[in-house]
Amino acid sequence: MIDPIHALAFSIQANPGVYAVLVGSGISRAANIPTGWEITLDLVRKLAELHGEDCEPDREQWYQGKFNREADYSVLLDALAKTPTERQQLLRPYWEPNGQEREEGAKQPTAAHHAIAALAVQGFIKVIVTTNFDRLLESALRAQGLEPTVLSSPDQVLGALPLIHTRCCVFKLHGDYLDTRIRNIPSELDQYPQEYNDLLDRIFDEFGLVICGWSAEWDGALRTALSRAPSRRFTTYWAARETPGDEAQRLIAHRDAQLIRIENADTFFTTVQQHVESIERFSKPHPLSVEVVIANMKRYISEPRYRIQLFDLIDEITDRVVESVSGDEFSVTDPTPTSASVTDRVRRYEAACSTLLAMAPTAGYWANEDHYEVWGRCLERLGSRRLDYGTTIWLDLQRYPATLLLYALGLGALESDRLRFVKYLLKTKIPEQYGTDMPAVKVLSPSYLFKRDFPTLKNMKQTHTAWNDWIYDTLW
Repeated sequence: MIDPIHALAFSIQANPGVYAVLVGSGISRAANIPTGWEITLDLVRKLAELHGEDCEPDREQWYQGKFNREADYSVLLDALAKTPTERQQLLRPYWEPNGQEREEGAKQPTAAHHAIAALAVQGFIKVIVTTNFDRLLESALRAQGLEPTVLSSPDQVLGALPLIHTRCCVFKLHGDYLDTRIRNIPSELDQYPQEYNDLLDRIFDEFGLVICGWSAEWDGALRTALSRAPSRRFTTYWAARETPGDEAQRLIAHRDAQLIRIENADTFFTTVQQHVESIERFSKPHPLSVEVVIANMKRYISEPRYRIQLFDLIDEITDRVVESVSGDEFSVTDPTPTSASVTDRVRRYEAACSTLLAMAPTAGYWANEDHYEVWGRCLERLGSRRLDYGTTIWLDLQRYPATLLLYALGLGALESDRLRFVKYLLKTKIPEQYGTDMPAVKVLSPSYLFKRDFPTLKNMKQTHTAWNDWIYDTLW
């Protein structure tokens, strides 16, 4: 039987941006941010101290004996702090690190937060719904260069862009801990504003769901929203450490959700992220399809009567590459360039043009003058920057597929001593900024492509210096 976590990873990778994440306090527990029950027990401890009594070792039993009722987070909070502002100030220290906690690294984003952020940066997760007040998700996203759209009040929801136009949206159902309008008590948790309900209805109808760290015991309005969602077009996955409670079991049955037993949120989300990235790496064109393309190309090259078919094949593969590298995952504004993000971008460019690069050495080896035009056109299309504004390194990397193609064709041609074809490629005009054209040997050489220093690319620049010198001395 297929492990549900494997099925989840395949679903996320195959449907980028289609799955939303719903997380509760359990995801932040590893950051030493207490759950609602742990806050309840701590408030009971403080209350016992005021009464001058010892509530250990069973604080819950002491409270029940003292007040003749079970300890309840919302009820106790409502009794101790009467207004939202008072409740916000009472609870703030539970989410905000003090000096010692900062030194210890407590109340900082965990591996789970960073894994979710990584999936969001790569375009796999677009919507994150949370009942948490903390800012760990936002911090993790910003650390990876993605500024999220944060919705934590009805007016923000009302004025927000449609989800389809949002790179990543964090919907904080119960508010932000620095906002006095946080939701804590039953009267606040059993009914949401209409703006919230409308947005939740859209999310639960249009997106698949990954639920983790949420017990479903206390949040009546959220349970109701999940219950009324009619759609089952995408699966709901419910990750839980222990056997879900009655309310969770009812929702799992109602949504026909897949239950995933997990050790903790950190391990779960890290595993999902790693699996998704592994599937993504292995989702390059199947070797057989590449072999078929190369076989067809060899047949078309062999006889002049197949010239039209050859040109159509090359143009079709080039169209696929251009379409692939023009999507949101190749944004020229996000994420912030780091060693990891640049390496990831380079690998995705290589994957996008892998079929074309497999064709190129053979095409270069057998190239004759009838073939020059189509490969020059291909080089020009890949070398044309689609945008001229954005982050410098992302703008420069737009030409990376063309650089790879130039080298692949050139190496094949050099092997068969077709220096005229190499010269033609190197002199192919590539559109530069401000309407000027420059030869490919200038614009597509790695030393020009990465002309602005970036630590992870210095070795690449040095590696190709000898090649560029040889080109100038021998062919130009």
